[in-house]
Amino acid sequence: MSDQEPRSLKATFAAAEDKRLSLENSPPNPSDYADTVSAAIKLYQSCLSQISALSLFSSNEGLEDLNTNDLPYLLVNYHLAELIQKIPSPTPSPDERKRLLAQAREAYERYLHLLDSYEGLLNPTYKKLLERYTDSPTEFSVVSSTSDPNARRNAKIANFKAEKELRQKLAYLRQRPEYAAADLELEDDETTGQGGSSTGDEEVVRSVHLAHLDLCTHLTFQALESLNRELEVLNMAPREPPSQQLRNQTSNDMGAQDDLRRRQGGADRDYSDRLDMPLSRLQGILGGSGPLLSKEGRPLRPFTLTGTRQEIAKGVFRPGHNLPTMSIDEYLEEERRRGGIIEGGGEASWKAGEKDPNDEDDHEKLDAETMKARAWDEFVEANPKGSGNTLNRG
Repeated sequence: MSDQEPRSLKATFAAAEDKRLSLENSPPNPSDYADTVSAAIKLYQSCLSQISALSLFSSNEGLEDLNTNDLPYLLVNYHLAELIQKIPSPTPSPDERKRLLAQAREAYERYLHLLDSYEGLLNPTYKKLLERYTDSPTEFSVVSSTSDPNARRNAKIANFKAEKELRQKLAYLRQRPEYAAADLELEDDETTGQGGSSTGDEEVVRSVHLAHLDLCTHLTFQALESLNRELEVLNMAPREPPSQQLRNQTSNDMGAQDDLRRRQGGADRDYSDRLDMPLSRLQGILGGSGPLLSKEGRPLRPFTLTGTRQEIAKGVFRPGHNLPTMSIDEYLEEERRRGGIIEGGGEASWKAGEKDPNDEDDHEKLDAETMKARAWDEFVEANPKGSGNTLNRG
């Protein structure tokens, strides 16, 4: 089939599945990961357009009216929502991530409402979850809000076991030999337009598709809860300043232009029609254009006060650390002047204040000792020994 010929729905869906499975089965390669995600999204969107043009699904039909080969097309919106959440952003931004999550939410909702339009595709448990989600989409949680931590824990364990059982059931059905043979026969019948497959084998294929739908529905509610938790974190993130948003928009525009030139290729690969931006525009993007002060004298943008050109030149070639501004002696002298150094007091100062008792040059001390000795001699002469209290004995 040439590139100009339109693809059938089956071929487009198969190509989209190949792209999606290549993302799941191989580690993401930074060089072509974004291109693969974008290509898969475009293929699934093309499937949606063809499904709408063919009026493949109708709310007037029942589950038994759906052809077995058409059941996988019910998953197009689900796979589209998964891929939208995997889109890598060239400039990480909370607002950009919120926009992608909103698109993924819409795809998940289209998937659930499409299944709900067919009686029997959603079991009672999923119908209750869909009603709870419809009542409060942004506050939805698979585990009902309760203050009992044990109840929440048990509900999460039951939810995990249900997912495990669905995966095991799907793997078991796909391993049955009847499924491979019946699936091949159904594909041949769709190609040739002849119905020759046995009813029993077709029921095996139908049960596999229905089990896959149950698993994807279970994962859809899990994804909606995870999406709400991520939105809570994004809402708490600080808002970007206008200058940062302008820079992100400018970088996105430049990236789009580069991608366009890269896809064009050919002889003009070495030719670039994009000129460098003027200096005034660069300054405007970075917040450096316009007047410094308003008419009232208020600053309109950040600025730095600098000295003369000679001072700026001296500061170019200098050590990376701060140099000392004074010597140690100058520092101690300044501290002494400010009173930060205590002088005097203590045992050393007390000993320094005492005088040597054998100092013969201390005349004042010698005179005091002489006068004290004279006074003692006079006292002894005036009061001889035994002249004290005589007890009235004369």
